[in-house]
Amino acid sequence: MNKIVKNVLGATLVVALSAGVARYTAQTTRDEQNSSHIDSTLFPQQASNNSPNQLASINGASKQPIDLTYAAEKSLHAVVHIKSTISGEAQQYRQQPQDIFEYFFGTPNRQYPQRRVQAQPEIGFGSGVIISSDGYIVTNNHVVDKANEVEVTLNDNRTFQATVIGTDASTDLALLKISGDEFPTIPIGNSDALKVGEWVLAVGNPFNLTSTVTAGIVSAKARTLGVYSKGVESFIQTDAAINKGNSGGALVNARGELVGINAILYSQTGSYAGYGFAIPTTIVTKVISDLKKYGTVQRALLGIMGSDMGNNLMADQQKEQEDKLGVNEGIHVQKVIEDGAAAEAGVEVDDVITGLDNHKVTKMAELQEQLAQHSPGDKVRLQIVRNKKKMYLDATLRNEQGTTKVMKKVDEQVLGAAFVPVPEKMRGRLNLGYGLEVTGVQAGRMKDAGIRKGIIMLKANGVQLHTTEDFNKVFRAASRTPEQVIFINAMYPSGRRVNFAVDISQE
Repeated sequence: MNKIVKNVLGATLVVALSAGVARYTAQTTRDEQNSSHIDSTLFPQQASNNSPNQLASINGASKQPIDLTYAAEKSLHAVVHIKSTISGEAQQYRQQPQDIFEYFFGTPNRQYPQRRVQAQPEIGFGSGVIISSDGYIVTNNHVVDKANEVEVTLNDNRTFQATVIGTDASTDLALLKISGDEFPTIPIGNSDALKVGEWVLAVGNPFNLTSTVTAGIVSAKARTLGVYSKGVESFIQTDAAINKGNSGGALVNARGELVGINAILYSQTGSYAGYGFAIPTTIVTKVISDLKKYGTVQRALLGIMGSDMGNNLMADQQKEQEDKLGVNEGIHVQKVIEDGAAAEAGVEVDDVITGLDNHKVTKMAELQEQLAQHSPGDKVRLQIVRNKKKMYLDATLRNEQGTTKVMKKVDEQVLGAAFVPVPEKMRGRLNLGYGLEVTGVQAGRMKDAGIRKGIIMLKANGVQLHTTEDFNKVFRAASRTPEQVIFINAMYPSGRRVNFAVDISQE
């Protein structure tokens, strides 16, 4: 089992691995009147069971220590165990002579036949949270990533095969569905209303031993750790004990409301060491609603590059920056993307963004969290400081393709082709170090582009193709660009080079 380790604050941040398979693991009260629930049109069975029977001591902000038995009772049965299986890919191995004399004294450079061996499947474990009574479950993307089979076990030991409705690597969230109804659920709370120091429970079902809970407080909010490449990070930090296999489990406030999905374990050893991080429900609610409705997330972008004021600056540099810009906190704009929402609104380099709509933002993580709740086409009001003066700009957010249209889920099946790494014998004959051989073509975008069976793809959008996953990564990246085109450098088995342009847009 691989371990993904990241040094943070002088220690090791373990993007935890559930038993048996390399994947991240797991490991962030609001006033009742501010309750925020999943869109009822998308999740009509979402439990709105905010019971009016509140214990007198249940006030996470003002009564500590606190009786958390109510919160545990409300959440235990809605947290499930998830087992994901990735089928092992067949591998080619060159057979060696079985006779020792043939091995040492046989024909020099003799090519022995290859045999195909099926690799053992990888099995991983994690947790999930039932968020609607008709069987929708939210978990982490890394719990089910690439899985061919997903099995869900409830707290009462019932077992179901789950369908993956959609995944989003940028936020590390996934939406599953099991068949049935009247499943236990957790009501969705508003993570925005959480206060540092407030009591929370971390609920998980890591080892299929039924759900377990640990208690702690909110240690910080809007944390950025850099564990999701180009992803959205605005974690709730908690000291509630989070261990391996808790990926996708629930962070619950004192009223038994879901306020986060456990995602990251901070540790030097791979086990709990005092810090855990959860994805806030402000992000979760929007992402899972999009996955259910569209199959992909409708991500809204502002179109800037910048950093937190004072980030990575020495004290004298920080003071110089503050004197120049006239503000000591916010997001310092260092680049405005051409034709983006910010450019259209009039944002300029060296502006400092200090608010979005009615929300104060002091760092990039807070801005990301606010934007993650919006869709392309939404209008927002930016509060900025320019030349030491406060001003407001209105922006219309855009998607990754630079438009306000709904983005459709682009599936690899639109390509209409199958391909495998070039066999070793063919690589030797053609003097190739890498490449993917097209083994079959049917109606689809590759056939439309002129690609035929037998062609060897060497590069896609400049990326060398060693494995099928190399191509899939290029495909996913290209589907999020305005052009939605894959440029392929290839060759025929004869050795003649050729180029193709594959249009993967779905109008």
